[in-house]
Parts: sequence; C-alpha cells; structure tokens
Amino acid sequence: MGRRSLWRWVGFHLQVIALQNGGAEGSRTPDLLIANETLYQLSYDPIQLITNSLQTKTDPLFFCFHAPLLRGRVLDMSAAHTRGGEFRKVGENLYRYSSSGVYYARFRSQGKEISRSLKTTDREMAKRLLQEIITKSAATDPKSSKTPLSEMLRLYDERISQFAPKTAATRRSILKIFKATWKHGLEIPVRDINTGLLELWLAGRRPDIKNATYNEYARFVRHVFELAVKLRVVAASPAAGIRGLRVETPIRNTPTWEQFHAIVDNIRSQKFNAEADDSADLVEFMGLAGVGTAECANLRGGLIDFGANRITLYRKKTDTGYAIPIFPQLLPFLQRLKVSDRINPGEPLFRIRDPKKALAAACKRLGFTSFSPRALRRCFICRAVERGIDFKTIASWQGHQDGGVLIAKTYSYLRNEHSEAMAKKLA
Repeated sequence: MGRRSLWRWVGFHLQVIALQNGGAEGSRTPDLLIANETLYQLSYDPIQLITNSLQTKTDPLFFCFHAPLLRGRVLDMSAAHTRGGEFRKVGENLYRYSSSGVYYARFRSQGKEISRSLKTTDREMAKRLLQEIITKSAATDPKSSKTPLSEMLRLYDERISQFAPKTAATRRSILKIFKATWKHGLEIPVRDINTGLLELWLAGRRPDIKNATYNEYARFVRHVFELAVKLRVVAASPAAGIRGLRVETPIRNTPTWEQFHAIVDNIRSQKFNAEADDSADLVEFMGLAGVGTAECANLRGGLIDFGANRITLYRKKTDTGYAIPIFPQLLPFLQRLKVSDRINPGEPLFRIRDPKKALAAACKRLGFTSFSPRALRRCFICRAVERGIDFKTIASWQGHQDGGVLIAKTYSYLRNEHSEAMAKKLA
C-alpha cells in the first residue's frame, strides 16, 4: 500500500467515526468538525495522530489494530472541543454568548452583514460600543474602507494644488518627508492608522525642528485624515486630537523712521549699480505706504487715483483687494514718479520685485542690524501708532478684516511706551 492509499484509508475511518456520532443528519456537528480538523493536520504531519510506525508499515492488518485507537482519540477530542454555549439575542443587533458572557454586535450596513465581538461582558458598555460601531459603519463606504495610505497621499497631493504656490510648496515638502520617514509602510490601510502611530511619527521629527515647523507637520496629518473622512474612507480622523505647540515669539528688528530714510538714501547713492534707483524707489514706497512686496508686485499705474486720493491694492495672501489713502508723506514720492512718466495704466509701477539684496547691502554699509523687507511695513505701523492713529484704522490700511485685533495684540506695547515718553515731558 502506497502513502496516498494510506491517507485515503485513514480519511475513510475518520468520516465513519464522525457519522456514527451525529453526522448522519447532514449538519456540521462538532464531531465532523473535529474529523475535518484531524484530516487537515494529517495532510501536513501524520505523526501527530498516529505513531511513527505508520510511515514504515503498510500491512492492512496493522491498521485493524489502530482503528479502535484512532476512534478513541477522535472521541476524546470531540468531548474536549464540544461547545457548551450558544448565542442569545438580548437586544436589537446585540447578542450574548451564554458560556462566556461576551457580547457581540450583528447588524446590516449598506447591504452587508457585519458580526463583531464587542469584547466586553458589561451590557451597558456593550450598548455604547454597538452604537459606535453602527455609526462608524454608516459613515464609511465599504468600497473605500480598504484604501491604502499611498492612495490617500496621492489624493492629498492633488488637493494641494488649490493652495497658493508658497503654501503648496511647503505642504509638498512635508509630504515628501512623510513618505521617506513613515515606518509602517505606505500600503497600510488608512483605517488601521491610529492616533498613537501619528504621534510617534511627529515625535520622531520633534528634535530637529522648531515649534512653528512642528505645527506645520501637525497641520499636514490633520489635513490628510480630514480628507479621508470626507471621502468616507474612515468615520473619524485619528489626527483630530493632535494639537500644535506654542510658537516662540520671534525677535523682529524694526528700523526707526530716521534709519528708514538713511537706508533709502544709501541705496540711491550707489551710482555704479544700474538698479540702484529702482531698488530705492521700491524700498521708499514700501516704507511710506506700509505695504509688502506682494502688493507692490501687483500694483499697476491705473490703480493710483490722484483725483480720489486713493490707491487700490491686491493682497495675494488673502485674495482680496483693499484701498489706502495717498498719505501726505507718500504724495511727493508719487508726484515725482508721475513727472518721470513712471505711472502709466496697465504697466507695473516698479521694475524691481524684491528689494531684499539691496536692503541687506545698505544695512551692512550703514552698520545697521539686518532688516527684512517686512520690517519696512512694521516701521510704518510703528510710526502710525506713535502718532496716535487707532488700531482699527491702521488695520484697514493693512487689508486686515479683524477690526484691529491683530495690530493691537502685536503693537500695543508701543502705545504704552509712547505714552510714558510723553508723560515725562510734564516733568
């Protein structure tokens, strides 16, 4: 008898034993399940149930001795594995297994039957967990529930295009870092990612970055999983509870009004620089009008209305337009440009887009602290505050929509210092 015939013979005896113990009715009884399990084990390792001699002896008479032994082993296994409990319905979609007391959820969601252990023997806890599972199942799309992280990141990359170029570049940079440093594989299902895994990833980046950068990373993971919720990949975002850190208050150097004029004169005095006058004009306008480089880049001659005494500006950051008056300190400068035929409708007012290099070089030559182009806007605001102009009005000149809250929060200390300086004159 060959080895294949041996297994057929053993399988026949197992089926006979199972049928003699209740399998004849046609149901999958515990004995029949035990028999099937034993056959499965025999297909890999015949030594588990029969002695080593079965591998070498093929005499049919030998198996007559082992048949009763095999029957006894199967009966013992059947007695040990017989289930002693049953599922009992104790509420809508809620079942309890009698022997263990564990509660189970069983319900239909979007045409699919779902059965899941609630892993608790407490009925009130089981009810709460049941409602959570039903709510989550209704909030997700079964077709999207297996979406891998790689696909979610691809969709997020497409969404980034709606942001301004600088913001989009920042988000794509963080996305690239995330793909390179995520340790759990990009094919992990999005539904398997929890808050702990995201916090561990953020903790790995923390030693090398400042608080402001950390907040950008936290914002990135929140946006990715907010998109996953909108696409019904997950019912709730695991990043919803991740908060940013308090940003350090930076030291912003701001020139005095006298330093501002000295910088403009120094840039204009560079006769061997072909762009000296153009750079000086841009720096002077930014300080006199209190605007940034983005507003200056979008400024055309037709937006300056001398009759209405108004300049219309476009703030790219907020995608809004706003108007400022032609300030008395700004009028002589604009009149000089008009005489020089520099103010023409449809044409850019300035030939230079960024004065950063010219500004840095002038500060170095004058021995000043290095000032950024944004410092020119702060110089204008500081002078306006010191002249007693209210925060709400200054905010409107900056294109803010908060009624002066940000200006007051940032520059209120100047009002106090100016007040104290004026009080000393009463001595």
